[in-house]
Amino acid sequence: MSDEPYEISELEVLRSLAQPRRQQILQHLTLHGPATSATLARALDLNTGATSYHLRELARQGFVEEVPDQTHGRQRWWRYVKRDIRFPPRSAQDEATRVVVDEMNRQSFAADIDAFHRAQAETAEDAEWADMPYSRGTIHVSVGELREFFEEYIALLNRYARSEQDGARTVLTRFLAFPSPSAPADEPTED
Repeated sequence: MSDEPYEISELEVLRSLAQPRRQQILQHLTLHGPATSATLARALDLNTGATSYHLRELARQGFVEEVPDQTHGRQRWWRYVKRDIRFPPRSAQDEATRVVVDEMNRQSFAADIDAFHRAQAETAEDAEWADMPYSRGTIHVSVGELREFFEEYIALLNRYARSEQDGARTVLTRFLAFPSPSAPADEPTED
């Protein structure tokens, strides 16, 4: 994975990336590795023509690439291009960009919750992986400290990123940080 962040600010690229089938394709390639359009079509219950089209569009935008040593004749293998993809800060997004990014986040969070529930069910009987670590907490930081915390989190992920090895599995990690919402107007506050 490239250590340099790749910020996507062009609305056309964001819309292309936000397309739900493309999100499914990217998630499948990320979790399961290289695949052909036929493999992806079967796994995602799509038709191969549409899958091929979406793969070409994702390749045009640099999100996937062909795997040269696995491609033979008309059978093309595709893989996810690992990058530190970032979106413009919310304060720099215009309304159209904000709508696309919000929808992409909604899709991603829904897919993550689904994947989490499936992982819990699949690992329930697997003594080694059943006790997945989980943390939910709060910290008191300034905006600058939160940005620093995020960069350290990304560096930590990069430090542990490696190809599959014996006993190693793909593990989904997520970073979600936001300021605590204000108390609703009808809720009493402590003085």
